[in-house]
Amino acid sequence: MKKVFALLLTLAMVLSLAACGAKEETPAEKPAETPAASSDAGSVYYLNFKPEADQAWQDLAKTYTEQTGVEVKVVTAASGEYETNLTAEMAKSEAPTLFQCGNAQSLMTWGDYCLDLTGTDVLAEMTTSDFNLTEDGAVKAIGYCYEAFGIIVNKALLAEAGYELSDITDFASLKAVAEDIHARSAELGFDAFSSSGLDGSSSWRFSGHLANMPLYYEFRDDGVTAQPAEITGAYLNNYRAIWDLYINNSSAEKTSLTTATGDMSSGEFKEKKAVFYQNGTWEYAGLVEAGIASEDLAMIPIYCGVDGESEAGLACGTENCWAVNSQASEADIQATLDFMKWVVTSDEGTQMMAEQFGPIPFKNAKESANVFFNDANAYMADGKYTVTWAFNHTPNVDSWRSTVVSALATYSADQSDANWDGVVTAFVDGWAYEYNMQNG
Repeated sequence: MKKVFALLLTLAMVLSLAACGAKEETPAEKPAETPAASSDAGSVYYLNFKPEADQAWQDLAKTYTEQTGVEVKVVTAASGEYETNLTAEMAKSEAPTLFQCGNAQSLMTWGDYCLDLTGTDVLAEMTTSDFNLTEDGAVKAIGYCYEAFGIIVNKALLAEAGYELSDITDFASLKAVAEDIHARSAELGFDAFSSSGLDGSSSWRFSGHLANMPLYYEFRDDGVTAQPAEITGAYLNNYRAIWDLYINNSSAEKTSLTTATGDMSSGEFKEKKAVFYQNGTWEYAGLVEAGIASEDLAMIPIYCGVDGESEAGLACGTENCWAVNSQASEADIQATLDFMKWVVTSDEGTQMMAEQFGPIPFKNAKESANVFFNDANAYMADGKYTVTWAFNHTPNVDSWRSTVVSALATYSADQSDANWDGVVTAFVDGWAYEYNMQNG
């Protein structure tokens, strides 16, 4: 049915374009200062994913049309309604030429409508392919912006303790610094890590983001690119090592982590009671507003003792991926590809992207005010490998994570091998169970 629908859609679009081509434009229909577009220039229809960026996209589209004469229409889906809107719009004769295909699940639905972007000018402008979606060697969607998480550092406190960022290059050096700070916390007036709360407002940092570390390395070794039915837990000893480091070098009571909240952890860091705080790029504005100077902030990778991890960058990922409608006319496809290249190379486009999305993985990206994003870009520029978001493959994510959190809480109160076995069971057996529950 999908192929039939695609055929009908293509036919409808051809008829529509023929009708449009028969219409003669009068000078009054277009502002005098707008360059005249050739009859085969095509047009762009972008179905925007982010409501908060609607006005920015509308303004940018207007600028592009004024400069080139190519029509760019931007329609923004309501929050949480993108897939519904996309389905409805794709059924129309004038369907989006540029749309969002953000993850593997979306690719299963819209893969037939995603043009292979291999060899395109916009792809050649990218600085990394880590955020792109591929299928059978074809580049189906490109990640145009991203978020990152790692260990946030107060460099001023680190210096007070006698260290610099350059002293931390792997798990062994992180451990040495953290344990020394913790041992001297009374005299220093601050500790190494903020609390690793397992309350629902905080636990996702460890059952999701921290759990990404063993998942990433296992999937990297095994070449996993889609949700696996089972995992081995090959790197769970590394997960234990970094978790132990967090909870053993903090002022938080290990037996009460289930009641430690996200606000408690961020509050400790904002009040300069801790040097290290695991979180992401989204925390930057709140930390600066709380009075921490921008120049005192940095983000380093989550080191956990894996061989070669001194070459690691931050954990970066996105569901903000552009796809070009392969069912559109050749003229509209080319117009869309030209617009995409302009967005990521022009001053107007890169300025808007920096303001609205932070870092973009393109050669002409403008620097963001968010130092965490700049840290992520610096690691990439230095050739460090990106730790991608393997946790996106988690089956029945909420259920799986809740089981892992429960096991972590038990272990944290009594760090015995037997209790760690419970974490391993929740992690590995829990994955297989949730996969079966999800897939039948």
